[in-house]
Amino acid sequence: MKSAWSAVLACLLLSGGSVSAAQAGWSAPNCGHEPPAPAVESSSVERYNASIDRVSAYDKAARAYSTCVSRQAVSEQSAISNDARARMATINNAANAVQKRIAGNFAALSAQLHNAGQKLGAKN
Repeated sequence: MKSAWSAVLACLLLSGGSVSAAQAGWSAPNCGHEPPAPAVESSSVERYNASIDRVSAYDKAARAYSTCVSRQAVSEQSAISNDARARMATINNAANAVQKRIAGNFAALSAQLHNAGQKLGAKN
């Protein structure tokens, strides 16, 4: 009995943190509801064994829910990232256009000043 409970507990501990998605202010509505953790009863061997069965069932349901939440989070994060990348590209392109325009203006002004200086220098 003890080793079965230890194995289940280890699986639960390795499956993630203790803060639920709902507590963090985000939810994954396509995943249903987070399964409630069962109570462990130790008043008798029979109740303890039943608790192990409930914890095992919870482990299966919690893993499925966690996988669904993770997939939905990655999907939403990717969409946000792609949108941000597109918006940043628009800003970057506009900023680059300004820099090129200013660089072109300075190149033209420099050439004009050089030509004017040579023209005025030739008159002296």
